[in-house]
Amino acid sequence: MRLKVTPLRVLVALVVALFVTVVVLQRIPTRTYILMPDVAHPVAPLVHIHGKPHPAGVGNLYFVDVREEKASQLDLLFPWLHPHSSYIPAKLLLPPGKTDKAFVHIELRQMAESQRDAAAVAEQRVSLHAIYPYGVLVQQVAVRTDAAKKLKPADVIVAINGRPTPTLPKLRAVMATVKPRATVTLRVLRKKVTRTVRLRTVGSRGHAFIGIAAALAAKIKLPTKVSIDAGDIGGPSAGLAFTLEVMQQLGADVTHGYKVAATGVINLDGTVSAIGGVEQKTWGVRDAGAQVFLVPVDQGNSKTAEKFAGPNLKIIPVTSIGQALHALAALPKLP
Repeated sequence: MRLKVTPLRVLVALVVALFVTVVVLQRIPTRTYILMPDVAHPVAPLVHIHGKPHPAGVGNLYFVDVREEKASQLDLLFPWLHPHSSYIPAKLLLPPGKTDKAFVHIELRQMAESQRDAAAVAEQRVSLHAIYPYGVLVQQVAVRTDAAKKLKPADVIVAINGRPTPTLPKLRAVMATVKPRATVTLRVLRKKVTRTVRLRTVGSRGHAFIGIAAALAAKIKLPTKVSIDAGDIGGPSAGLAFTLEVMQQLGADVTHGYKVAATGVINLDGTVSAIGGVEQKTWGVRDAGAQVFLVPVDQGNSKTAEKFAGPNLKIIPVTSIGQALHALAALPKLP
């Protein structure tokens, strides 16, 4: 007995075949991640100043993150399924030798550190002494320099040629008196042990440099206890938004009535560093209906945001918390 082939049966067979193909493609893993927009979130519900009532409503400050998912073979074949998204090879997203699980752990730790630093910077800005500098933290060491042989990440430089360097400006002031390629004597704190390190500087445009990327090393003692709960969101990029929200809840007029979104890594010296996923974050801010978006200048972050901002979102490039506050205060008064 032969089944009669009808157009309906052909159509059903094609639909079934298409469905099976889609399911199979969805289950084929790849070593690529998708960075997708996520609508900006109100910060106020996440922040609590102990001893103060929690503010009513959602507030007018927003932070924004990026949804990260492993791409399937279907996603790679049809990228238009995820508009305004970026596809990133895993090797560019995961630190060398790290697994997905380890990467999540790193991002959660960075979030916790950003919350602590945000609270400290915010309290420092409203005249509550919270940050006690004691040196310059070595974050990275430049290859092919004397520093690469003698310094390690997490070292803290506390003096150069006998002159104390408790902050980055102090270190720069000391280095301004050093001739390029001259040898300097550093007093370095490594794992609570102080040691002396002599190294030759490098020269660029007539200035001497040690050959490191650095940040402020400081002890934090919060006069006012702050709790921030971002759930399972990781990474340090919400630091600027958290700082502004803590300041606002401590009584500062931060937004001046505007609906403000912010992104950027907050450093203990008040500077704001670059973040990733700027395109997706800008779309998330637009979806939330924000009027202003504070974005780091570094690494072209603010220029990328301007490219995708549209006509109704004002991008404010920022380099520090002080500059961000000044720019917000300079906005036209709302009616």
